[in-house]
Parts: sequence; C-alpha cells; structure tokens
Amino acid sequence: MAWLGFQGSEDGRSRTKGSTGALRRQYFCLLSSALCLLSACTSPAPHRLADTAIRIEPSPNFDARRPNLVVLHHTSNGSMGRALATLTDPGRKVSAHYLIGRDGQIVRLVEEKERAWHAGASWWGGNTDVNSISIGIELDNDGFEPFADAQIDALLALLADIRRRHGLPGANVVGHADVAPGRKIDPSARFPWRRLAEHGFGLWCDDPLPPAPEGLDLTLLLAALGYSPADPEASRQAFLLHQGNCTRECRKHEPKIVYKQSTMTWTCKLSRNQVDFRFLSGAKNDTDG
Repeated sequence: MAWLGFQGSEDGRSRTKGSTGALRRQYFCLLSSALCLLSACTSPAPHRLADTAIRIEPSPNFDARRPNLVVLHHTSNGSMGRALATLTDPGRKVSAHYLIGRDGQIVRLVEEKERAWHAGASWWGGNTDVNSISIGIELDNDGFEPFADAQIDALLALLADIRRRHGLPGANVVGHADVAPGRKIDPSARFPWRRLAEHGFGLWCDDPLPPAPEGLDLTLLLAALGYSPADPEASRQAFLLHQGNCTRECRKHEPKIVYKQSTMTWTCKLSRNQVDFRFLSGAKNDTDG
C-alpha cells in the first residue's frame, strides 16, 4: 500500500505517515473486517524474509525504467545564472533534469535515467515519490513575469522529444503545484497551459464548460485526475492554476493578474470595474524542490 505522505529532505527520501495514508488504512481495515465476518478470517503468522532463501536466476528480459510524468517549475530567480548556481549547489540538495532560460536556452543538469531532486514532498495518482517517476523541468522565471515566447517554444520542443523517446502521454505534464498542493504554486498563474494543450501537453477546457452533474464529489474527481485527497481545498486551488489565471467571469474582461506578496495571493483584477476575484493563496515558490 504505497499511500503514505512524506516530509523531510527535498530529495523525498525522509518519509512519515501522512493523513492520507491513515485514511486509506482505515478504509482498508474496515473493508477487511467486513469481509472477515463473512469468511471467518484468522490472522496469518508473521513471515520474515530471513526465513526464505532467495535464489538468483538472471533474466535477459528487461530494459531501463522510463519516466511517466513531467513536472514543470518556475525558478523564482531573476537570472539563469542564479538559478544554475542554486540547482548545482551541493548544499541546497535541489536539482532538475532541465533548466530553460528566458531566451530558450536549454541546459541539462541531470540525466533522465537518474532521479533529480525537484518535487520534494509530493503526491500524484497514489505515487508518493514523484521524483522517482518524473522528469523535472525548471523555467527561469521570477514567478510574476509572463513566460517568454522563446522559452515556451523551447519547452514545447523538449516535451515533444521526451514524448517521442519515452512514449509519455501528453496529459502527464503537470505543475509543481499539482503534485505539492498547498506547499507550492509553480509554475505561476501566468503559465500558458492553454498553449501547451494546443500542442498536446497537459489538460485544458475552453468555455463554455459542460454543466457539472448534481451532487458531484469534487474531492473524488480531483483524486481521479491524480491530486492528493489529503487536503481537498489545496488540491482545488492547485487545479485552478490551470484555468487561464482566473474564473470564467474574470476571463471575459481581459483581466490583469496581480500577486499580493503580503497575503501570498494571486488576484484577477478586472480593468473594467476593478472587481477582484481572489482565487489562490498558498506558499510562495522558490527553487527549493
């Protein structure tokens, strides 16, 4: 049962039991109890690996493991040089497979077959060690500025190459906020998810959206997409980052996106009537996994 949250170092190796794991275990035990009443279950004797001899018979039928997820980040740095310094500093213990500059320059920092330290404490689709299943891509961006066209062009080319080599589904391109809701908010609300979707990466829905059925369980639906069920509100806020920077009503009036540092809140400000739609609050991102 790999449903445990973890905390600690940003390489994701220090783990503790999380609330989601406890909830899953509770459901599992309740179901087991109900089924045992029907079948008169008895507890099996504990089994130790030391009691079993392991014989080695090498098989030639294998190849290298393949990543099945791409996680996008912004660096929160003002220059690519500073981002490089952070991502290559042994003391920071944070990295990514790739860094893309504002001018479209791509730097490979870690080979794709290796486990880069970019996601930190994270969850996606039941996987609690996102670093082990993903490729991390850092975009040099301070978190407030628009993403440069040359940078997004380079990202699209890199994603296409990754998809071709690994057979990675286009929908398996997510943000750091998606895998670490409530802890991270990158890439920022200015990230062009719609443009990525036009090239087959990530998910996007244009207006008008289909009506939601009555009684829809949002937590269950978010979990079906891959979000952690541990904090449904944080997962909902992370999901909203994909929705064109703000609500549908706000999008109609060509809003200006504002970040208020004192409250760590992105605001969708309508230029027509100065109405604010606050849609996200969370920890400010930094290049720290």
